[in-house]
Amino acid sequence: MWMEKLRHRGTDWSGLHCYQDCYQDCYLAHQRLAIVDPTSGDQSLYNENKSVVVTVNGEIYNHKDLREKLSHHKFRTGNDCEVIAHLYGEDFVDMLDGMFSFVLLDTRDKSFIAARDAIGITPLYMGWGLDGSTWFASEMKALSDDCEQFTTFLPGHIYSSKNGGLRRWFNPPWFTELTPSVPYDPLVLRTTFERAVLKRLMTDVPFGGYLYLHKAPNKDELHQETCRKIKALHLYDCLRANKSTSAWGLEARVPFLDKEFINVAMSIDPEWKMIRPDLGRVEKWILRNAFDDEKKSYLPKHILYRQKEQFSDGVGYSWIDGLKDHANTHVTDAMLTHASFIYPENTPTTKEAYYYRTIFEKFFPKNAARQTVPGGPSIACSIAKAVEWDAAWSKNLDPSGRAALGVHEAAYVEETTEAKTFKHEHREKVKQITKKESAQV
Repeated sequence: MWMEKLRHRGTDWSGLHCYQDCYQDCYLAHQRLAIVDPTSGDQSLYNENKSVVVTVNGEIYNHKDLREKLSHHKFRTGNDCEVIAHLYGEDFVDMLDGMFSFVLLDTRDKSFIAARDAIGITPLYMGWGLDGSTWFASEMKALSDDCEQFTTFLPGHIYSSKNGGLRRWFNPPWFTELTPSVPYDPLVLRTTFERAVLKRLMTDVPFGGYLYLHKAPNKDELHQETCRKIKALHLYDCLRANKSTSAWGLEARVPFLDKEFINVAMSIDPEWKMIRPDLGRVEKWILRNAFDDEKKSYLPKHILYRQKEQFSDGVGYSWIDGLKDHANTHVTDAMLTHASFIYPENTPTTKEAYYYRTIFEKFFPKNAARQTVPGGPSIACSIAKAVEWDAAWSKNLDPSGRAALGVHEAAYVEETTEAKTFKHEHREKVKQITKKESAQV
């Protein structure tokens, strides 16, 4: 049963709504992790007369404000996601502030819609059965047995059974990738982020930040790369964070992906995001500087200004290196040489990648599953385009931040004199800050 395959995502409650008539059957299933209204907010959720049924994965942070606007409606539960059933109508998805994936059934005309949040914080897949059925699920494992084809449901999009196909509902100014010109205001950036954090504390129980952006040749290319990264987050960081936490009945909160915060950050003239050692600007400088406040400090300066680490490297270099050594013992030179014959699509180029691919293929052998995984060259988690910024990078393709030669303090190979000078100056600056803080204490 497909519900069993997703039970790990919500161990507090299993809900199933079945709608049947002489033409079609429709099932809405949900595994609940009770966060808001744990006693009465079980799903599926309904409008007043139960003509609209919805099942949701996520949280709606502005649900109280929306309830006030819907004062003439009668709510059944305190569940934050119930507002979706009452808001249902034309272009209502953009009113939701939160992370979500949902499927909604309108029993009055037997139509349904599905939608995913702006950035793709919560996962969603869409599939099709040989019998003409349409499927939606938070993970591929719930679709692989019953669907002949399935694909990633695009973030910021909505699907309607009436119209067919996907339509993008999220259309922020930065989506065009045109270079913005709003002056940098650290207070605005800081307060916007603080609001984003506070709203995510609701419970009853992109900023020039990647190391490889040191090599961005100009502000236009930096902004375009940042736009591309945000658009692709649902395929990388969002997916990894959601599935690794949901596997253990947990939910992660990502205030950096707040819609308002992203729009503010992406409207800033990217010249302020350019990494300028001569001006003391390291990666994520605009964010670090926004929180560099003597009167209201959150972090000691030696922490605030230390080198950024990639998501994977943050667990410790020894673990990452250990995984590579483990892969080397399981994948021979001959296996890697013949990789293009075994895996002609998105061919792995390292033994580590080959090893992960064998695990993936064991659980998801269908070609549809393979096509949900992006490929192409990457350096320190970059989009393929950024590899062109440094000729040496094309020979050292690796997701680790240490692959950013001439940038990372623990880069894999010998670095240039210029890079060493920059890192030495950066370390000295951190030491001076630390010494100053110690003296003040």
